[in-house]
Parts: sequence; structure tokens; C-alpha cells
Amino acid sequence: MAIPESQLETWSHQGSVTQSSTTYNSIKKVLEATETLYSSKKYSVFLQGSYGNDTNIYAESDVDIVIKLDSIFQSDLTKLSQDEKDAYKSAYEDATYTYANFKKDVIGVLTNSYGGDVDIGDKAIAIAARGNRRKTDVIASIQFRRYFKFRSKVDQSYEDGICFYNSKGERIANYPKQHSENLSQKHQGTDKWLKPMVRVLKNMRGRMIENGYLGDGIAPSYFLEGLLYNVPNDKYTTSLQNCFIDAINWIQNEADKDKLVCANEQYYLLRDNTNVCWSKENGETFLNAVVDFWNNW
Repeated sequence: MAIPESQLETWSHQGSVTQSSTTYNSIKKVLEATETLYSSKKYSVFLQGSYGNDTNIYAESDVDIVIKLDSIFQSDLTKLSQDEKDAYKSAYEDATYTYANFKKDVIGVLTNSYGGDVDIGDKAIAIAARGNRRKTDVIASIQFRRYFKFRSKVDQSYEDGICFYNSKGERIANYPKQHSENLSQKHQGTDKWLKPMVRVLKNMRGRMIENGYLGDGIAPSYFLEGLLYNVPNDKYTTSLQNCFIDAINWIQNEADKDKLVCANEQYYLLRDNTNVCWSKENGETFLNAVVDFWNNW
């Protein structure tokens, strides 16, 4: 039995944004204060995640903020020829103000303002909810460049992203602005069905976990956005029911799953043994579970 359109409509609604907006602006102001140790350097502060992409649901409370230092960068040179790699290494020298310095300074700024509410996690600097402030995760990052060409500083081509390190010292490189821009473009191309459908799928995930269809942590929101991003625009049609059925049928029966991409279009969606992709097992577990959940409603 299919899930009724009325239930899908309820799930499609965006969660509250006022409190998250207030939280973001207050923390952004702290990070951008003129007395910080990095204030003279080039950096930017922006939202990522569900609130940044307008795919947040009522059950979500976290605000995800990135502070990105552009004064230094790390690079992926794998697509360059040896001559280009040599030219790159001749053009740049190691920075004296490092990622570790920057993260330490960001932690200091946040701790000075929020005290014991600050907790250093595996990837993010967490700020606990208090009063009207929502729980917030701050990613301290630096610029990341995936190079396609390098002949000189004035003749180069690269994709601009961010990178940071987890507690194990593993580098994580990602492209949140491309993710957000591509989702918004796809949303328009689907006659504005995409983002409501993401919210539907995220609410379904929550109900599936509650009802024992799915384990917690199997289907992060980032990968659900990527999954629906791959669905052709013409599968988003006249109702939420039809959008869901056509999208899932296309993914399960027509798509080459090995060629599905993340919404940033910089990584494949389904790959094992990488911290920026959805494991194949978890992807299949989610798809099978969501079909069972739909059919057994």
C-alpha cells in the first residue's frame, strides 16, 4: 500500500528557519570578530548542510557552519603531468601559518565566547544548544584545490573546495558550495520538486528508524540529497507519490549505480573505503528498506 499523498505533503514541509538563522548569525559574528588571531587573513564563513540547502525538516536541530581559510591551501595534483607538478612545486612554498594553527585559533575564539558548551568532535567543533541557540557544528577548514592544469600562477585551472582533518589525522576534502549550487539548479530544473522530495525522504528515514526498518547512521542526509540529485528531471512530475515511485524505480531498475555522483559532481556517490562517499552496502540497505517501508505502509 502506497503512502498517502497527504502524509507525503506533511513530510515535504521545511522546518523552522528563524532560530537557525539567529544561531548562524550570532556565531558568524563571533568568528568574524576583528580581534581574532586570523582576522588579517583571507577567510569566509558560510552555512552548509540542511539549513544551508533549504532541505531541513522539523526533526532536525543542528546548524552546520564552515569557516574556510583561503590564505593557505592544499591540493590534489593527481591529474597533472610531471612537468606541471614540477611547475607547481616551484611556484609555491610551505605556509608558516598551518591548518593546525588555524583550527586552534578557531577553537580559542569559540571557547572564549561559549566556554564549556564547546566540545571538540571527530570532525567538527560542536557548540551545545542553550536558550534560543541551536546545537551547532563548526568545521574549521582551509581551501582545497583539485588541479586540472598548472603551468604558472597565472595559467592554472582547479576546482575550489575545502579540506579539514578528522581526529585520526585523515584529510577530508569536499565541495559544499558546488553541492549547494547544484542542488538549487536541479531544484529549478525539476519544477521545484527536488527539495520537497529530499525532505520527504529524510522524514521517511526518521520513521523507518523508529519502526525498525533501518539502522541509525545508515543514510546521512548528504547522501540522500545526492541520491535524488541523480534522478532525471522528467521523473519529477505531478505529485509527491509519483515523484517517489518514479525516482526509486529509476534508481533501482534503470540507473547504473556505479556512475551515480554526489551532488557536488566531484565524487561518485557509491564507493567503499572512502570518507566522502556512501558505502555500497549502506546505499543498498537504505534502498531496500525504503521500498519495504513504502509497500508495507
